[in-house]
Amino acid sequence: MTRPEALVIIGSGLAGYTLAREFRKLDQTTALTVITSDDGAFYSKPMLSNALSKGKEAAQLATSTADEMAATLNATIMNHTNVSAIDAERRMVTTSNGDVAYHALVLACGAVPIRPPMDGDATDEVLSINNLTDYARFREHLEKAQRVAIIGPGLIGCEFGNDLVNAGKAVTIIGPDAYPVSGLLPTTVGRALKSALSTQGVAWHLGNTVKAVNSNGMGYRITLDSGSEITADLVISAVGLRPNITLAETTGLNVNRGIVTNRLLQTSASNIYALGDCAEVDGMNLPFIAPMMVGARALAKTLSGNETAIDYPAMPVVIKTPSCPLVVSPPPRDADGEWSYEGDAPNITARFNDADGNLMGFALAGDAVMKKQEFTSLLAAIP
Repeated sequence: MTRPEALVIIGSGLAGYTLAREFRKLDQTTALTVITSDDGAFYSKPMLSNALSKGKEAAQLATSTADEMAATLNATIMNHTNVSAIDAERRMVTTSNGDVAYHALVLACGAVPIRPPMDGDATDEVLSINNLTDYARFREHLEKAQRVAIIGPGLIGCEFGNDLVNAGKAVTIIGPDAYPVSGLLPTTVGRALKSALSTQGVAWHLGNTVKAVNSNGMGYRITLDSGSEITADLVISAVGLRPNITLAETTGLNVNRGIVTNRLLQTSASNIYALGDCAEVDGMNLPFIAPMMVGARALAKTLSGNETAIDYPAMPVVIKTPSCPLVVSPPPRDADGEWSYEGDAPNITARFNDADGNLMGFALAGDAVMKKQEFTSLLAAIP
């Protein structure tokens, strides 16, 4: 059991380990424990979607072992350990390797893949790639696969699609959207991305959902709701992620789309915090690296005795599609304004201005990504 005056972090992903590092910069003595169900190795999850064309195996993406992280952080890393319960009153975590007491507890549980409803005898063989273990399995299956079908034309689906086609694979992307990454990109920029990936060899079945995935000899037969059929050697689901709120729910914490927190990342229970993809901060789900980093730095200060609320700056998202480089900062959901465009595909500058001409969002494609800093400086902080 750890000492009662201890910080315990559940999750060894980028959020959990970033918080541990930031905390250790401010506090070198408080007992620190990281509990994780995997092997506890450190790796950067965003690298998964473009590691193939760089020739990276799963083992090469892990830059530090659990033992090395423990030594660097002066921490106890409880790897291959499952958490079954949290007693918020007693400040105790029940795990498969014994109880762990905490003074402060941080849930950095990440997000889990959304599995679209599909029929067929091969739905269990559809891969999702959300961690290093998933990536290792993907690389193993890919050795005998030339034709890859990706369900989901969003950010992750397009990043994997670009990476796979650059590695010489035949790629098909399927989804109900009118154009790729429609949740972030305005229409003209999304269509420019589609055109650029098409030029590289990506085939599209947009305006479609997958009805069934069945075995077809050594590969798969994918039936779309339109009635069309696609054959592939490997099928990947990249329809999105949802915050992992299971442990928070069983603990009795307030949850919505994610684990509900305020700007201090404090949950509804005293001394329990949430960080990263699992958290819903002041009503916002921000499943990207920049807001996680901002949150980790603020929370580290709070946990070390200097209560610090998160103040989010403008945080554009970089989309790793080298066929059409992209940077986007979507306008607020309720923003009143319109998009305007300059340039020709793939080099497009898109602005979202309100009625007074104020820049509320932007999207930069191709050579226009060089304007990232200029446009970011014109945006207001997230209220």
